[in-house]
Amino acid sequence: MEKKRIVSGMRPTGKLHLGHLHGALVNWKQLQETYTCFYFVADWHALTSEYADTHIILESRRDMIMDWISIGLDPQVSTFFVQSEIKEHAELHLIFSMITPLPWLERNPTYKEQLRELSQKDLFTYGFLGYPVLQAADILMYKADGVPVGEDQAPHVELTREIARRFNHVFGAEVFPAPDTLLAPTSRLLGIDRRKMSKSYGNAIYLTDSDKEIDQKVGQMITDPQRMKRMDPGNPDICNVFAFHEIYTDPEAVQEIGRECRKAGIGCVDCKKRMAEGLKKGLEPIRAKRRELESDPERVDGIMEEGNQRARAIARKTMEQVRSVVKI
Repeated sequence: MEKKRIVSGMRPTGKLHLGHLHGALVNWKQLQETYTCFYFVADWHALTSEYADTHIILESRRDMIMDWISIGLDPQVSTFFVQSEIKEHAELHLIFSMITPLPWLERNPTYKEQLRELSQKDLFTYGFLGYPVLQAADILMYKADGVPVGEDQAPHVELTREIARRFNHVFGAEVFPAPDTLLAPTSRLLGIDRRKMSKSYGNAIYLTDSDKEIDQKVGQMITDPQRMKRMDPGNPDICNVFAFHEIYTDPEAVQEIGRECRKAGIGCVDCKKRMAEGLKKGLEPIRAKRRELESDPERVDGIMEEGNQRARAIARKTMEQVRSVVKI
């Protein structure tokens, strides 16, 4: 029986951090065992917010692929490709834009949220409003059965389903399936300031951070905000550092730290130091693989080109079918 197909992408707007790892990439790694996976570098999507300074996009494309491979995504199992290298995405986006009602885009909650979160940038553009239409083209091009996303992106998948159904209805042919929303597990890891981990907030721990950088950032982390003094008992349930312990520290030690924290038997400084050691140990295999890939950039470029070719072959077949039913 043929595996079901999923599609997901990530914008190349700088280095990847632990929020990316635990919010998406760990899930992607698990999904490639049971699905046929297409993972793409969403460089056209990156233009929606980075159009005024695009150098970061090109610089990040290869880096992103290296990070994917370093955490265990397998280019022999999954197809990695660069969005802008598959020109058919732009054509399908254009066709979808002709049939997508404007109110569908204006009511998108993610659109309003991003306008608030990135208020320092001018995002009142046609491209930013139409971001979900391009996303629909990315997904439907490969006739995906499902899309792994976090809760904040679920409205985009629902819009993709609506666009698929509308296209099929308008042109009288069942060309596109309506993909399922595959909700990814929500990461409990916040940035060092207890806000969502984000490059724009400057609160992220990156996969490529050195031991010294990790020590510095962990030392700055906000713990239980109600624990003001060393002798005050803490609450691990609301402590961001403890959430990291649960992933990167040995289970027996996690239980001990939780008990000691609740009775003020361990201070936040010592707790952070122990967590930083576990974090560095957990990231070292990823960083070692990354160093290996950095020494052979031609290999990474070859992986990208091979993936582009596989994706392009499917995209061409899809667009032949689309042009046939659109009669253009």
